[in-house]
Amino acid sequence: MEKQQYLKLIDEELSTSPWFVKEYYQAKSTIPLSPATLYQYLTEFRRFFSWLIIEGHSPATKQSEIKLEELEHLKKETVEFYKSALLNQAKTTGSHESKTHSTVNRSLHALSSLFKYLTEDTEDDNGEAYFDRNVMHKIALVRTNETFATRASNLKTKLMLGNTDHEYLSFIDEKYETKLTANQKRYFLRDKKRDLAINALLLGSGLRVSEAANADIQHLNLKTGTIGVVRKGGQKDIVHIAPWTLPFIQDYVEQRKELYHANKADRALFLTLYRGKPSRIKSSTIEKMVAKYSAAFKVRITPHKLRHTLASKLYLATKNEQLVATQLGQNSTGATSLYTHMIDEEQKKGLKKL
Repeated sequence: MEKQQYLKLIDEELSTSPWFVKEYYQAKSTIPLSPATLYQYLTEFRRFFSWLIIEGHSPATKQSEIKLEELEHLKKETVEFYKSALLNQAKTTGSHESKTHSTVNRSLHALSSLFKYLTEDTEDDNGEAYFDRNVMHKIALVRTNETFATRASNLKTKLMLGNTDHEYLSFIDEKYETKLTANQKRYFLRDKKRDLAINALLLGSGLRVSEAANADIQHLNLKTGTIGVVRKGGQKDIVHIAPWTLPFIQDYVEQRKELYHANKADRALFLTLYRGKPSRIKSSTIEKMVAKYSAAFKVRITPHKLRHTLASKLYLATKNEQLVATQLGQNSTGATSLYTHMIDEEQKKGLKKL
């Protein structure tokens, strides 16, 4: 359902896009990039083209009239002005600095993808790329002033380290319902086993919320403790699940059919009821659910923090960055460096010896 919604939004964006953006989409949709990522990129292109028109950097009156030659001859100074405009816009909304940097860099990444396509992956009648000059090569990402140690320290307060992840699931299982009204309790008890299973899977595997939402029942193997998922970029992967979380998942699977009236046609692992009929749970529903339980437990967090929790605990147990990267479905250890700073006990022991 989410995929169809994104495809509809993508069609709306493409209806007003320049021809080369439509061509970009056709090329990238076969890689495949996820519809959510492609939609995000298309909105960033629209924002950039609108800015060029409003600021007088393009003679076009609407984004569909933006010409390829304008991008070919775009000055570095112009793109730097755009980057500054994004930074100022984010600051005026009161965004935290790290969130501001992330927002701006997301826009720059999208534009870099478009320019890379136009200068490297296209071919005109002469067999050449549409143009050679890629101005985005000259544009640096916004750097954060926080060190890995600072970022790790801030993140550590929002993770379920030690035995906290076990306590969190026990809280949902045994104590959460005591805070509810009779009507709230009725719905909670219906979805309790499912919600426990989702939280357990995220804590036991480090899956992204979209990967959990899109998982199918036939790809879960409780005997081997694994689940098959589709990663970013469309890559299929088999992910191991921590044994301690499997009983929560098994408990849900055994009652999934009865609780959600599921039949063989209902492939989704995690279901919800809509007008009495089963349907695949949405990523946004999982995000709201985790926020609800975690806020009642200690501090409101996101499913991504549960992913960070698994990664941090796995690194603590193995001291192996490559193993953590493999578990998370990442192609390199670049993103896992944060976890090496999360675990500071060895550093403390070293300082005591000085």
